[in-house]
Amino acid sequence: MMKVAVIMGSISDMPIMQEAIDILKTFDIEIEVDIVSAHRTPEKLFDFSQNAHTRGISVVIAGAGGAAHLPGMVASMSPLPVIGVPIKSSNSIDGWDSVLSILQMPGGVPVATVALNGAKNAGILAAQIIGSANATVSNKIIAYKLSLKEAVIKASEGLNK
Repeated sequence: MMKVAVIMGSISDMPIMQEAIDILKTFDIEIEVDIVSAHRTPEKLFDFSQNAHTRGISVVIAGAGGAAHLPGMVASMSPLPVIGVPIKSSNSIDGWDSVLSILQMPGGVPVATVALNGAKNAGILAAQIIGSANATVSNKIIAYKLSLKEAVIKASEGLNK
Protein backbone atom coordinates (compact mmCIF):
# COMPACT_ATOMS: atom_id res chain seq x y z
CA MET A 1 0.00 0.00 0.00
CA MET A 2 1.20 3.48 -0.74
CA LYS A 3 1.66 6.07 2.00
CA VAL A 4 0.74 9.76 2.29
CA ALA A 5 2.70 12.17 4.47
CA VAL A 6 0.58 14.83 6.14
CA ILE A 7 2.84 17.57 7.40
CA MET A 8 2.18 20.99 8.87
CA GLY A 9 4.20 23.98 9.97
CA SER A 10 2.82 24.11 13.51
CA ILE A 11 0.73 22.06 15.94
CA SER A 12 -1.89 24.82 15.67
CA ASP A 13 -2.54 23.58 12.10
CA MET A 14 -3.60 20.15 13.37
CA PRO A 15 -7.37 20.79 13.67
CA ILE A 16 -7.49 21.62 9.93
CA MET A 17 -5.05 18.91 8.84
CA GLN A 18 -6.98 16.31 10.84
CA GLU A 19 -9.59 16.42 8.07
CA ALA A 20 -7.02 15.08 5.58
CA ILE A 21 -5.99 12.37 8.03
CA ASP A 22 -9.60 11.34 8.65
CA ILE A 23 -10.55 11.06 4.97
CA LEU A 24 -7.35 9.15 4.12
CA LYS A 25 -8.21 6.68 6.88
CA THR A 26 -11.61 6.04 5.26
CA PHE A 27 -9.74 4.95 2.13
CA ASP A 28 -7.40 2.73 4.24
CA ILE A 29 -4.34 4.65 3.11
CA GLU A 30 -1.31 4.55 5.37
CA ILE A 31 -0.44 7.96 6.81
CA GLU A 32 2.65 9.54 8.30
CA VAL A 33 1.98 12.74 10.27
CA ASP A 34 4.60 15.25 11.39
CA ILE A 35 5.33 18.89 12.12
CA VAL A 36 7.94 20.26 9.76
CA SER A 37 8.41 24.00 10.05
CA ALA A 38 10.02 25.68 7.04
CA HIS A 39 11.21 28.53 9.25
CA ARG A 40 11.93 26.93 12.63
CA THR A 41 13.27 23.50 11.58
CA PRO A 42 14.88 23.99 8.15
CA GLU A 43 17.23 21.01 8.59
CA LYS A 44 14.24 18.75 9.27
CA LEU A 45 12.49 20.23 6.21
CA PHE A 46 15.49 19.45 4.00
CA ASP A 47 15.79 15.90 5.34
CA PHE A 48 12.07 15.21 4.98
CA SER A 49 11.87 16.65 1.47
CA GLN A 50 14.92 14.90 0.10
CA ASN A 51 14.16 11.49 1.63
CA ALA A 52 10.37 11.04 1.82
CA HIS A 53 10.27 9.09 -1.45
CA THR A 54 12.86 6.63 -0.11
CA ARG A 55 10.58 5.84 2.86
CA GLY A 56 7.61 4.77 0.73
CA ILE A 57 5.79 8.11 0.71
CA SER A 58 3.81 8.56 -2.53
CA VAL A 59 2.16 11.96 -1.95
CA VAL A 60 2.83 14.83 0.46
CA ILE A 61 0.06 17.00 1.88
CA ALA A 62 1.60 20.12 3.41
CA GLY A 63 -0.48 22.58 5.38
CA ALA A 64 0.78 26.02 6.34
CA GLY A 65 -0.49 29.42 7.40
CA GLY A 66 0.89 32.92 7.12
CA ALA A 67 3.80 33.06 4.66
CA ALA A 68 3.13 29.36 3.98
CA HIS A 69 6.53 28.37 2.60
CA LEU A 70 6.27 24.70 3.61
CA PRO A 71 4.51 23.22 0.53
CA GLY A 72 6.68 25.06 -1.98
CA MET A 73 9.92 24.26 -0.19
CA VAL A 74 9.00 20.57 -0.06
CA ALA A 75 8.10 20.65 -3.76
CA SER A 76 11.43 22.31 -4.59
CA MET A 77 13.41 19.41 -3.11
CA SER A 78 11.17 16.36 -3.56
CA PRO A 79 10.25 14.30 -6.62
CA LEU A 80 6.84 13.58 -5.06
CA PRO A 81 3.55 15.32 -5.82
CA VAL A 82 2.85 17.95 -3.17
CA ILE A 83 -0.63 19.18 -2.26
CA GLY A 84 -0.65 22.47 -0.40
CA VAL A 85 -3.31 23.38 2.14
CA PRO A 86 -3.41 27.09 2.89
CA ILE A 87 -4.46 27.63 6.49
CA LYS A 88 -5.99 30.74 7.98
CA SER A 89 -3.78 31.12 11.02
CA SER A 90 -3.71 33.64 13.85
CA ASN A 91 -1.05 35.69 12.07
CA SER A 92 -2.75 35.45 8.68
CA ILE A 93 -4.29 38.19 6.57
CA ASP A 94 -7.70 36.49 6.27
CA GLY A 95 -5.85 33.51 4.79
CA TRP A 96 -5.03 35.31 1.54
CA ASP A 97 -1.32 35.37 2.32
CA SER A 98 -1.36 31.59 2.71
CA VAL A 99 -3.43 31.01 -0.43
CA LEU A 100 -1.20 33.18 -2.60
CA SER A 101 2.04 31.84 -1.12
CA ILE A 102 1.07 28.28 -2.01
CA LEU A 103 -0.76 29.01 -5.25
CA GLN A 104 1.81 31.28 -6.95
CA MET A 105 4.67 28.83 -7.45
CA PRO A 106 7.29 29.45 -10.14
CA GLY A 107 7.44 27.29 -13.25
CA GLY A 108 9.11 23.95 -12.56
CA VAL A 109 8.00 23.73 -8.92
CA PRO A 110 4.33 22.71 -8.98
CA VAL A 111 2.18 22.54 -5.87
CA ALA A 112 -1.42 21.40 -6.24
CA THR A 113 -3.36 23.86 -4.07
CA VAL A 114 -6.74 23.30 -2.45
CA ALA A 115 -9.07 25.87 -0.92
CA LEU A 116 -8.31 27.74 2.29
CA ASN A 117 -8.58 25.20 5.14
CA GLY A 118 -9.41 22.56 2.48
CA ALA A 119 -7.51 19.65 4.02
CA LYS A 120 -10.35 17.19 3.34
CA ASN A 121 -10.08 17.86 -0.40
CA ALA A 122 -6.31 17.49 -0.15
CA GLY A 123 -6.83 14.04 1.33
CA ILE A 124 -9.27 13.10 -1.42
CA LEU A 125 -6.88 14.36 -4.11
CA ALA A 126 -4.01 12.38 -2.57
CA ALA A 127 -6.22 9.27 -2.59
CA GLN A 128 -7.12 9.90 -6.24
CA ILE A 129 -3.43 10.17 -7.14
CA ILE A 130 -2.77 6.85 -5.41
CA GLY A 131 -5.96 5.39 -6.90
CA SER A 132 -4.69 6.06 -10.42
CA ALA A 133 -2.25 3.18 -9.86
CA ASN A 134 -4.13 1.17 -7.22
CA ALA A 135 -7.49 -0.44 -8.09
CA THR A 136 -8.46 -1.03 -4.46
CA VAL A 137 -8.13 2.65 -3.60
CA SER A 138 -9.78 3.65 -6.89
CA ASN A 139 -12.82 1.51 -6.08
CA LYS A 140 -13.08 3.12 -2.63
CA ILE A 141 -13.03 6.57 -4.23
CA ILE A 142 -15.75 5.53 -6.67
CA ALA A 143 -17.87 4.28 -3.77
CA TYR A 144 -17.20 7.49 -1.80
CA LYS A 145 -18.30 9.69 -4.70
CA LEU A 146 -21.40 7.56 -5.16
CA SER A 147 -22.22 8.12 -1.48
CA LEU A 148 -21.96 11.89 -2.04
CA LYS A 149 -24.43 11.62 -4.92
CA GLU A 150 -26.81 9.51 -2.85
CA ALA A 151 -26.68 12.00 0.03
CA VAL A 152 -27.68 14.86 -2.30
CA ILE A 153 -30.53 12.82 -3.81
CA LYS A 154 -31.79 11.88 -0.34
CA ALA A 155 -31.63 15.50 0.85
CA SER A 156 -33.44 16.63 -2.28
CA GLU A 157 -36.21 14.11 -1.77
CA GLY A 158 -36.56 15.26 1.82
CA LEU A 159 -37.37 18.78 0.65
CA ASN A 160 -40.53 17.69 -1.17
CA LYS A 161 -42.19 15.93 1.76
